[in-house]
Amino acid sequence: MVEAVLTRMEAGASRLTLGRLAGFDMALVYAFLVLGLLGLVTSFAASPVAAYRLGIDAPFYFTERHLLFLSVALFAGLGAAFLSPVQARRLGVLMAFGALGLALITLIVGPEIKGARRWFYLFGFGLQPAEFLKTGFVFCSAWFLSAGREDRFPGSMAALGLYAFSALLLLAQPDYGQWMLLTGIWAVVFFVAGWSWAWIGGLGTAAAGALGLGYLTQSHVRSRIDRFINPESGDTYQTDKALEAISSGGVFGHDLHELPGVKASLPDAQTDFIFAVAVEEFGLVMGLLIILLFAIIAVRGFYAALNARDTFTRCAVAGLTASLSFQAAINIGVNLSVLPAKGMTLPLISYGGSSLIATALTAGFLLALTRKRTP
Repeated sequence: MVEAVLTRMEAGASRLTLGRLAGFDMALVYAFLVLGLLGLVTSFAASPVAAYRLGIDAPFYFTERHLLFLSVALFAGLGAAFLSPVQARRLGVLMAFGALGLALITLIVGPEIKGARRWFYLFGFGLQPAEFLKTGFVFCSAWFLSAGREDRFPGSMAALGLYAFSALLLLAQPDYGQWMLLTGIWAVVFFVAGWSWAWIGGLGTAAAGALGLGYLTQSHVRSRIDRFINPESGDTYQTDKALEAISSGGVFGHDLHELPGVKASLPDAQTDFIFAVAVEEFGLVMGLLIILLFAIIAVRGFYAALNARDTFTRCAVAGLTASLSFQAAINIGVNLSVLPAKGMTLPLISYGGSSLIATALTAGFLLALTRKRTP
């Protein structure tokens, strides 16, 4: 009798688990999981040389911490994936206001690193509010815009005000890269919400003006743009080494006995230039696989947004997809020297606690909102 009851309980639990998983877009699930695995594998190649350059005695210091952050990120992403759309919206809105508050605190008490205040240290761990702000911004904007359509609420103006305040905080740090990424996300969300091209074009012109002002007033912005347009005008060591690492990888990567490789002389090998490390170690095949996985995320995400039935889901799914795919495109573009140098991580691949956890939450929210639910 007991065995029969236990058998029925196990069968019921199995059906429940399969039933809950059946609603997820499995192409997205597999893409996220494989990217996370590739990030862990690549960290084994990047960690020893990064630790050596920074004078850290433990060769796999970054790999161990990457594994720790990835474990936390996995639980965070799974938790977000099983939320209902209402729960996801509430948590996303809370994330937006929390990230805005921390970004404001960071400007006041955050340490200045390389002329910028972007980090907030808590219990020995560095937290970058901008990483979480992008996801929260998507939810707040989608909520405001949907409320503006359904209720007597100035949703468009509220969403625009949210963007303006967020942009000012990022520019004050200053972090022009995250600001440009946020602007791209904003453009997608507002376009999907039905804003006219005239509004988007006008506000896009204002954003271009802000970038021009940054070029005139911020020496590091001007230097990066000048070096991209004319490499002979300044030091292009990082991008040159990234291209050298990529070209040395060949189709299937270099011989494992040819160590440490070009990556040993590549700054930020574990973060901004992790794509170059991956291609040098595992070849063009690895680079194309990473690009393919992000392309799958972009296609599946935007397709789900196109077929969403309500304004909030449509805007939120499009914004979350844009956040992941645009950031990946910027990182890979910098590694390939087709975009000006900018410190930005490759989602789920690069080392970094804030980046990994924020990206996992974004992925989980995207799975939650695209999940098919039975009536």
